[in-house]
Amino acid sequence: MKRLIGKKGLVTGMLFSIIIVCLNAGERLRATIESVFAQGYQDFEIVLKDGGSSDGSVEEISQTIQDARLYIYQKKDSGIYDAMNQAVELAGGDYFIFMNAGDSFYDDTVLEKIADVVLNREKTPDIIYGNLYHKGLSTVIHAAPEINDFACYRNVPCHQTCFYSRRLFLERAYHQIYNVRADYEHFLWCFYVKKADICYAPVIVASYEGGGYSETKENKRRSARQHRAITVMYMGKKKVWKYRLIMLLSLAPLRTAIANSKYLSSGYNKVKSLFYKI
Repeated sequence: MKRLIGKKGLVTGMLFSIIIVCLNAGERLRATIESVFAQGYQDFEIVLKDGGSSDGSVEEISQTIQDARLYIYQKKDSGIYDAMNQAVELAGGDYFIFMNAGDSFYDDTVLEKIADVVLNREKTPDIIYGNLYHKGLSTVIHAAPEINDFACYRNVPCHQTCFYSRRLFLERAYHQIYNVRADYEHFLWCFYVKKADICYAPVIVASYEGGGYSETKENKRRSARQHRAITVMYMGKKKVWKYRLIMLLSLAPLRTAIANSKYLSSGYNKVKSLFYKI
């Protein structure tokens, strides 16, 4: 295996670390990596964290992609968030984005557009986030252009669309007790505890494959339980009950069903983007 890395010591000074975690990902892994190398903006590294794949996918990548910006790290982990935390310790970029095998950048201008935000904004943002293209639903899912209490309660941008300042993760990584919602909890920690400067970029950042770890029936139940615990921790019971009532009165379960429908989601997301005035 080439370019295996052990402890800290990667090249530092690049703007982006693209962190990809995988386990027996097959051909989906190559598609993800190739979408990164296709970017017009080239100031990045790829940290590929593999949990011990046995399908030959990582070996094939190592043998066929000869690029010094690709670092491959193989070590057993206890799950997706442990894998992400291990990768963070090795990443050297100013901003981290976490992608799963099967995800890809939406087009070859994504990093250029995000770099423009970072380099030209008067105040350097702690988090930049954008929109998501859902491959399974064939629709763009627009993120709320402002992060506030209610946006945090409803849902925050997924990790495939968020670029995090390095300092946030060096101060505190994912809490693995939330085995389905650790990225959600970390975002709320950034917002409520660190008072992070969070910036929306009107960019479709990633194409999301769908059907991931958090979307199994059991993990959806875990997700709901963890969402309740996390929101109470950061917002308090009174505010959580208020937002829960608002969601019920605004027919949130019905809207969720429409948003997840292959036939209705496109129209729903177009209406939502008009509501956000994007």
